[in-house]
Amino acid sequence: MSDIETDLVPTALDRHDKAILRVLQQEGRISNQELADRIGLSPSPCLRRVRALENSGIIDGYRALINARKLGLKLMALLHISMDRHTPERFSNFEARISAIPQVIECLVVTGHDTDYQLKVLVKDMEDYQDLLLNQITRIEGVTGVHSSFVLRRIFERGHMGLD
Repeated sequence: MSDIETDLVPTALDRHDKAILRVLQQEGRISNQELADRIGLSPSPCLRRVRALENSGIIDGYRALINARKLGLKLMALLHISMDRHTPERFSNFEARISAIPQVIECLVVTGHDTDYQLKVLVKDMEDYQDLLLNQITRIEGVTGVHSSFVLRRIFERGHMGLD
């Protein structure tokens, strides 16, 4: 990071930074002018703050929210994966292999219930799920157990985090 970028990294978030983050979490495509108007800053300082939040890594990126059902991906499952050994090599191999499977939309390392990983997967139907499970996930070296739960209905998904 250059000295100029370092100077722009906020050491503590003030009310304007928090306001920027609240708005951008809800409306990532808002123009700088509209964002500045909403939070009560002029456009130049607003843009400098957004860039500083991006450069510091607080803003990690921007993305579109896609309706999976409209793309025919109607089955969501949560998989709890157990591994045979807890070694860095075994975990590294699993993580590399699982990250290459596009149906896996989230992978978390977890504790408890003899589970090492929790995966969230999206597929068309039970046939696709069976194919994913039997031909890809269970073939990864070290996987000794898979417990599946199927999502019946999503109550909500927060696309943002609360900021005080």
